[in-house]
Amino acid sequence: MSPELSGFTAQELKYLNLLTKSYPNINSASSEIINLQAILNLPKGTEHFMSDIHGEYEAFNHVIKNASGVIKNQITAIFGSSLRESEKKTLATLIYYPERKLEEIAKTEPDMDDWYRITLHRLVKICKVMSSKYTRSKVRKALPKEFAYIMEELIHEDGEGSDKHMYYSEIVETIIRLYQADRFIISISNLIQRLAIDQLHIIGDIYDRGPRAAKIMDFIEKYHSVDIQWGNHDISWMGAAAGCQALICNVLRIQARYANLDTIDEDYGINLIPLLSFAVDAYKDDPCEKFMPKVSPGETVSDKDARIIAKMHKAISIMQFKAEGQIIQRNPQFKMEKRQLLGNIDVEKGTVVVEGVEYAMNDTYFPTLDPKNPYAFSPEEEEVMDKLKFSFVNSEKLQQHTRALYKNGSLYKKFNSNLLYHGCVPMNSDGTLREVEIRGEKLKGMAYFDAVDRAVREGYFNQPHTEHKRECMDLIWYLWCGEDSPLFGKKKMTTFERYFIDDKETHKEERDPYYQYREDEDVCRMILEDFGMNPDRSHIINGHVPVKVKKGESPIKAGGRLFVIDGGFAKAYQKETGIAGYTLIYNSHGLVLVSHEPFESTEKAIKEEKDILSSTVALQYSQERLRVMNTDVGITLMQSINDLTRLLEAFQKGIIKEKL
Repeated sequence: MSPELSGFTAQELKYLNLLTKSYPNINSASSEIINLQAILNLPKGTEHFMSDIHGEYEAFNHVIKNASGVIKNQITAIFGSSLRESEKKTLATLIYYPERKLEEIAKTEPDMDDWYRITLHRLVKICKVMSSKYTRSKVRKALPKEFAYIMEELIHEDGEGSDKHMYYSEIVETIIRLYQADRFIISISNLIQRLAIDQLHIIGDIYDRGPRAAKIMDFIEKYHSVDIQWGNHDISWMGAAAGCQALICNVLRIQARYANLDTIDEDYGINLIPLLSFAVDAYKDDPCEKFMPKVSPGETVSDKDARIIAKMHKAISIMQFKAEGQIIQRNPQFKMEKRQLLGNIDVEKGTVVVEGVEYAMNDTYFPTLDPKNPYAFSPEEEEVMDKLKFSFVNSEKLQQHTRALYKNGSLYKKFNSNLLYHGCVPMNSDGTLREVEIRGEKLKGMAYFDAVDRAVREGYFNQPHTEHKRECMDLIWYLWCGEDSPLFGKKKMTTFERYFIDDKETHKEERDPYYQYREDEDVCRMILEDFGMNPDRSHIINGHVPVKVKKGESPIKAGGRLFVIDGGFAKAYQKETGIAGYTLIYNSHGLVLVSHEPFESTEKAIKEEKDILSSTVALQYSQERLRVMNTDVGITLMQSINDLTRLLEAFQKGIIKEKL
């Protein structure tokens, strides 16, 4: 019988024969179909969306631990009025910070064995509810190895029969008797945190402003399931790690601006002594007043350190403007000639020409500037730059974190009917998608994003010292500050003007038309269609531009078709926004947008049991509970079921022989 006559093509049979390596007979194929069909009917896992974290590790860590209030809500739903509010707060804090909370409780609790007994039963009850939406197999993979068997027994306890009840009670008593209660509580608390979030989405900007970006990256590297949509600050660090001189300077400039140089030297082991020595020498007679670091509330920097950082800040800023000028000169297609401002300085007059207008400068001390060749490094700057570049490209931890950004990240992501991207989709003033030239080809929308994503990867992974790598690194720099960058989203970056010109008119940065049109539902639907998504049931999740809540701005745009979840995680933004960030939860009941008040400290969260005060901003509930079959994973599983059904048919017809 030919394959065509049997209802199978030759290509299909080739694939099905490969499938027999995993499912060699009727029994194994049937079992897997039953298993997958059951999974399709489980509730959809909880997705957690965060954006613009900007190095604020403590706040980020707490929001992850409490899953934007999901865990506290579960405690309330499970125990209701049977627990006092104070008991619920203590239980929640224990789950968030089990090691440190156990130490606090042990200082005041008179009968720890009794406390262990009650607490263990409560934690098991919470864990049973949290694990109920997953298969036993998935829960088993999440279990800590040291207590895997015991936890599995307790979580799946049915509670029927006195013998069973005695069996489970004896497990708890033995844990306490063998002094394993603390370790067990820590393990089950971590498991509850793990089960609260099935998928973490970070919509860009892990780096800059805050002091602990490296610690956030350490966390992300180990997280069970995470994706990242690169932000403009992330791309700056990625370019610096690839060896782009302008972005190395940019990264150092921002860290100096916010007095976070510890991230550079302590976290990433990058040697700052060459820059320090050069800056102190070259700018020894310069007070560098405009370059004094901005210190976050609660942080302090001594006057001496602040003056040294200011000199480093100015030195690296001038080097950045020079490096950027070199990129602009060799890339006329960027159309950024107007941003070459060092060549427009008249030191004697104390002025600079910006776009044809002459402005007074507040600082004219430029000891390394050659008016005849303004974008050339001085010999001393060249030496510093070479040493910095060597440190960046050879920092083991920075390269490790950068590879994690590439492995888990992309310019955009389509996931479960949501389109995720950090910045914008470049648009024309009439609301149409703007064509952008990249590598000699004019592209727009998703096609442009895809081309940029490829170029970013080539810029990092290509062989060093090649022309192609340099071109790609120049493009990575353009993504930081170029008009057509989907990560920047403005006509120009006025860093130079903000430092050297007091006239605030020159500081303005005009946004891409996208930010006007994202309020329009028809435009959002057009964007979703361009990215191949159903506009009737899809949403755009966006970050990058903080929502100014205190000025009445809403994070919900285009009739609920677009959500902006940058609400000001970074302390530097919180005066402007009035809150400390948004997060989005997408569970089996629908979408929940949550706003957060500023996080005081981990210490207060533990000792005073002060959780972040979070408020539900918006709800989009589904009429029917969403199941796995309604997700992207469900589509994949249904395809697998179809393939296995065809394999089963081939077995039953004798077209493919079973392997015993």
